[in-house]
Parts: sequence; structure tokens; C-alpha cells
Amino acid sequence: MKSRFAAFFTRIKAQRWLSTLVILVTLTVGILIGTVVSKSGVKGNSTPSADATLLPMQSPQQQSNTFRQVAKQLEPSVVNINSESSPRTQMPRRRGRRPDRNTPPDGGGQDPFQDFFDRFFGGQGGQGGGDDEGGGGLPGGGREQSLGSGIIMNANGYIVTNFHVVDGADRIRVKLKDEPPGVLHDAKVVGVDRETDLAVIKIEAPKEHALVPARLGDSDAMEVGDWVLAVGSPFNLEETVTAGIVSAKGRNINPGRNFQSFIQTDAAINPGNSGGPLVNMSGEVIGINTAIFTQTYGYQGVGFAMPSNTVREVYNQLTGPEHKVSRGSIGVEFSGTPNPALARVYGVKEGVVISAVRPGTPAEEAGLQTGDAITAINGKSIKSGDELISVISSTKPGSKVNLSFVRNGAPKDAKVTVADRAKLFPDRSESSDESADDEKPKPTKLGIGVHSITPEMSQRLGTPEGKGVVVTDVKPDSFGDDIQVSSGDVILQVNRQPVNSEEDFRKMTGDLKSGQDVAFLIHRGRGANGANIFVSGTLP
Repeated sequence: MKSRFAAFFTRIKAQRWLSTLVILVTLTVGILIGTVVSKSGVKGNSTPSADATLLPMQSPQQQSNTFRQVAKQLEPSVVNINSESSPRTQMPRRRGRRPDRNTPPDGGGQDPFQDFFDRFFGGQGGQGGGDDEGGGGLPGGGREQSLGSGIIMNANGYIVTNFHVVDGADRIRVKLKDEPPGVLHDAKVVGVDRETDLAVIKIEAPKEHALVPARLGDSDAMEVGDWVLAVGSPFNLEETVTAGIVSAKGRNINPGRNFQSFIQTDAAINPGNSGGPLVNMSGEVIGINTAIFTQTYGYQGVGFAMPSNTVREVYNQLTGPEHKVSRGSIGVEFSGTPNPALARVYGVKEGVVISAVRPGTPAEEAGLQTGDAITAINGKSIKSGDELISVISSTKPGSKVNLSFVRNGAPKDAKVTVADRAKLFPDRSESSDESADDEKPKPTKLGIGVHSITPEMSQRLGTPEGKGVVVTDVKPDSFGDDIQVSSGDVILQVNRQPVNSEEDFRKMTGDLKSGQDVAFLIHRGRGANGANIFVSGTLP
């Protein structure tokens, strides 16, 4: 029996040794095969061949550091702008608004480009005060505020922002980075350009706070997909930085404006960013944030910035001796959008077809007609309306240009004297707004501007028809401001004498002298909420 068990264990030991040997041989063969295959050039996907090598992946930390450095560089150059104005009872000032091209899905008919004027970036009807019934009537009584941003352009206190941020402002104040709350610097307007919605303002450079100017970059060098940062004060949240890319270039969102070709970006832009910079990764300003496309009033990923090359040209002219932008024009109108069908009808392979020639302009004097196609200026080929505008507007008024055009398929030439665009198109320049300003009631020496009350106004206010005058403007730091007269108040009496017209008010207040007591009987509020009160003081 024992011999049998011994033989059994002997066989097991022999088989275990044999199994171990088989395993070792198998591993050795596998290693040899792997070595041969590796030497033959068959490699794994983790090691691509030389012509398929991937570009090195950028470290997220490295990208974050770039954003951080750009933000630190630009933040001291970005300011918060607070402009105050008194509500108006007149019709709105005339402005070259664009027709609606994109209506909301509900057919509301509202302009989704909440851009250059009242409804965007905290202007009238935006974040500011104003008529609580939607405008067009009497103001609600408070002063309107427009919140925006600006960029310091040099150490002397010159700041560039959007025109709509300071439009109609009675007082403009600037908040600098790292200054205590409540420390604001009064600014004055140096010059504005409504065509590009740009403005230059100036503050006195504080001795204890050195101003840090920003550097303007080359907006033409930017390409779609380039990283950009937007810096500003959205919703009055100062020093806010958002990141995105250049989404498109040359966006013309307002057909009625010839000098507004924007950089589109998806960097978050919201009310209050207006006038702030769009910055490249070198810390250079390549645009001024101006508008957004929105159907919800807030950010929807589509923002627009005025290119820095346009900003540079406008800034240099606004800070010049005349403080205005001078542009050339020859007095022709045309479609800004290329139309192949139109070109074929007029037998034009390239060029800009004239849709109208204004009477008394250089174009008419040179014999140009509707249907002519301008093909070249001073030998430079013209292929689009933007090129035509760029060449002519940059030509100094009074200069002569050689103009090539096609009429009925035949090439022709003419010498044209370039004129001042503001004189040829006064309805699209500052002059129209200035003339509208001239129609506004002028504040008296008390700092109060008034307007006669219509029967409709009296009914809304709950005042007797034909009695009193409505306050349209109160100049800051004036006597009227000191005794707390507000826009929207109705002045019924001055020193016990009834006031029923602008002429009455001007005559009564014009005779007042320094040191004299003045008492106004005022109706304040609307309808059942209205009440008569006295406000008074002594003239300084």
C-alpha cells in the first residue's frame, strides 16, 4: 500500500515540474515574438510615426495664466462711468436708428440689437430711471442714470467710451480702479462721433493716483477663432472679466450706418460693458464693446465691438483742434450689400452701382447718374460699398479724386472734388441732433427748464387744464437742485403769482435777484397720488 502512495506522489511531482517547464517555455516564446514584431516596425497607437505626430497639447494651466496676466494688465486702464441726465418731456431726439431686421419669435417687433441708445447698457428705459409707463410721456420724477465703462487712453486723463453712454448727460463721473467707494471724478466731453457711436471724455489726472493708459492693437490682424477678453462693469459690477473668441469680422448690423463694421465675439457682454475694451492675448485693446444681439435683454453669446483701428482714427480727430471727425463724401447713395443680379442688370462685373445722386453735390457736378457703377478711385479698384466709403471718407474735404465708372457697359472717367460729409448729409451727422437740442427749453438762471402743459398732460397729472408748467430739466448744483425741484414737477406759482406758460415762468424768474426769497407752489405726482407742496429758498 505504501509503495502505491509513493509512486502516486512521484508522478504528481514529475507532472508539476513538466507544467512549470511548459509555462516558462511559453513565456519565453511570447517575449521573443514581441521583440521581433517591435523591431519590424509595428507599433502601438501611443507612438505615432513621424508624419502623423500630433501638436503638443497646451496646458490648461498655461492658458489660465495668460488670461490672468492680460486681466491684471488691463484692469487699471478700465473705468466705470456714471452719467446722469434729466428726463425729457419732448419727443425723443432724432437718431439714425436701424430698421428691424430680426423680430422675436413672438412677433413682438422689438429690435433684438439692444444697442447704441436707450434700451441697452442702462440708458433710458434700461437700468436708469425714467417714465414708469414706458416713455413718451411725462417723466416719473427721478434723474436717469447711464452706467457704462471706458478706457484710459493716456496719462493726461483722456478716456474713450461709447457715445450712447454719455449722450445727453448733465453730469459725467468716472470711478477709477482701487479707489475707495464714493470717490468719483467729474469728466467733460471732449468730442463725440455719432457715426461710430464713440466719444472721448476727460478727467483731471489725480496727483495721488497715476493713470495707466491702455495700448491699442491692430484689429485687422485679428482672425476668427482668436482668444479675446472683455473687461468692464456689467450691471455696475466693476472690473469684470469674461473670455471668448472672435466669432466674426466685418459685421454690419445697422444698414443705416456706414461706419459701423463690428468685430463679433462670444465673450459675455452685458448692460454696463458698453465702452469697455475687447482685448487680445497680448493685452492690447482691439475693440470697444458696443452692442449685443439679444431677445432677453441679457447675454446670448453674440456681442459686437467697434474695431480698434476705427477707434484710433476717431480718437485722434476728436482730440484734435476741432474736436470733431471730418469725413469726405461725393454725395452718392448705394446698396451696401453686393447683389449679383443688380450687377448683371447694369452690365457691371465689379464695382458699386449708384442708387441715387444728391442734388448740388460733387457727384452731380461731375455728371454721375443713377445706375453708374464706380469701379476705381485714383486707380485703386473698388469692389464693395465698404471700400468706396473707406477711400472717400478718409479723403480730406476739398481734395480732388479721379473716379472711374461704367455707364451702360462703357467705361468713363471723371474728376470729383470731395466735400464734407456732414454738410452733404446733415440728417446723418451731428447737425441734426444739435438742431434738435436748440428746440429744447433752456434752463433759466435758477437752473430750471420748463415746458408748457398740454391738455393730455393735465389729465394724466390731475392738474387744472391750462395751469402751470412742467419741469423738464434741473441743472446739477443749481438753485433749483438745492431746493429739490425735480423733473416732472408742475410749477403752479412763483412767489404767489400763477404760472401758466413758459413765458410767465421766464418773466417771473428773470426779475429775481441774489438774496431774494423764492417760493414755488408745486404739484408733484400723478392722479390720485399727486399733491401740492411748497419748495423754497433764498437765491445765493
